[in-house]
Amino acid sequence: MESSWVSIIPFLLVIPISIWTKQVLPGLTIGLIVASYLIEPSVVGGIEQMITYLVGSLSNENNMKIIIFLYAFSGLIGMIKMAGGIKGFVESVSNRIKTKKGALFLTWVSTLGTFTAPSLRVVTIAPIMKALLQQVKMSKQELGFVIETTATPVVVLIPIATAYVGYMTSVIEMAFKNEGIKEDAYTLFIQSIPFNFFAIVMVFLGIYLSFFHPSKDKTMESSEEIGEKEETWHECHPAVAKELPSKPLNLLLPLFLVLALTLFLTWWSGREKADGIVQAFIKADTLGAMVIALIITVFVTLLMFLFQKMPLKEIIGHFITGGNELMAVIILLAVVWGLSTATEELGFSAFITENLGWIPELFVAPTLFLFGLLISYFIGSSWGAWGILMPLGISLAHASGASLPIVIGAVFASGSFGAFTSPLSDTAVTISTILKLPVMEYSRYKLKPALIAAGISLVLYSIVTFIF
Repeated sequence: MESSWVSIIPFLLVIPISIWTKQVLPGLTIGLIVASYLIEPSVVGGIEQMITYLVGSLSNENNMKIIIFLYAFSGLIGMIKMAGGIKGFVESVSNRIKTKKGALFLTWVSTLGTFTAPSLRVVTIAPIMKALLQQVKMSKQELGFVIETTATPVVVLIPIATAYVGYMTSVIEMAFKNEGIKEDAYTLFIQSIPFNFFAIVMVFLGIYLSFFHPSKDKTMESSEEIGEKEETWHECHPAVAKELPSKPLNLLLPLFLVLALTLFLTWWSGREKADGIVQAFIKADTLGAMVIALIITVFVTLLMFLFQKMPLKEIIGHFITGGNELMAVIILLAVVWGLSTATEELGFSAFITENLGWIPELFVAPTLFLFGLLISYFIGSSWGAWGILMPLGISLAHASGASLPIVIGAVFASGSFGAFTSPLSDTAVTISTILKLPVMEYSRYKLKPALIAAGISLVLYSIVTFIF
């Protein structure tokens, strides 16, 4: 495709509209509509072209696997909530933990079983910590901060069996396709993990605050909380409501099964393509293995709940309700994929290569990281920020010769900043609701350590780009 300056028009609209509306979907949608009309400038031609891009993105085999995985994963969590898995886990653990050190140790160790999604981390560990708030002797702000450092910053660093892996790989693959890069997207995702400096630094900050930093007095609670009658932890989230049964195995067994099957099927899919276990994992069809493992887990979990005499209609209803919670994300994915295809037809990659190839490779990763911090903070969505920035980042890296793993890591790090720091992020809102904290007050509390981590990350990007 020939280079064309009009290819940047959609992106010039996407970013300010997303920041203004504080939502990424309106900006991306308008960007897709404008791109479609630039390609087919007739009354109905632009709409027809937009539909073509959306249908095309949804008909792609890998894209459909990602959508199936996200919907089925969210549906599985909906089933587990209904069956009392989360409530049972919270109740069982909260009755056994009596000290601050034990509670904080549990917060970190429980990551091993609930790392599949930040939302799952929050709704399992936050009610436990809320029930133990008197024993842990921490302010709610500090408690929320420690919990959140075990959510998004941890999940984005795990390369298998999470709700994020499929999407993160897909945005890389999408950008590679536009640039004509033949490298494997999942391999580059693995290579980029050590360069997601913001997430790594936040994890270390969380460990320090959990175990080595003296807690401040509980007087730092917000003025709105003083004198409030504290609710029980059963009332802090629907997943731990009193009317639900209490069955921790209904959480632990499905999560163990999906993880074990994912690891086994990943190895199985690559075993004939390589010698040794490590090479088998490198050559494996990871996305396909994750989808198959999840579908098997859903059916096994369904049978397990039926054996417990839970109504089939209720199980299916909660699966659908849970899956529908991610419909906004699925729509976001379709629009991101469609916009990427449209801007590539307009010549976006060629334009970046011809006009921005002069940018020194030393500046690409640090600049993208800084730019991404602003975007992700104001839209509050890591996925939205990645969808906007990854095509630009890969194009700049390809044009300037910058290291792809470092640039990809910088993009993912910038989105992680927004998911952790922004008052608009899902995890911030959920934790604030559970712990009864004003969202803005809690977000301001997190901002200082997050900015420190961002500053350290910026220095690290400047150093590693010079070294590599």
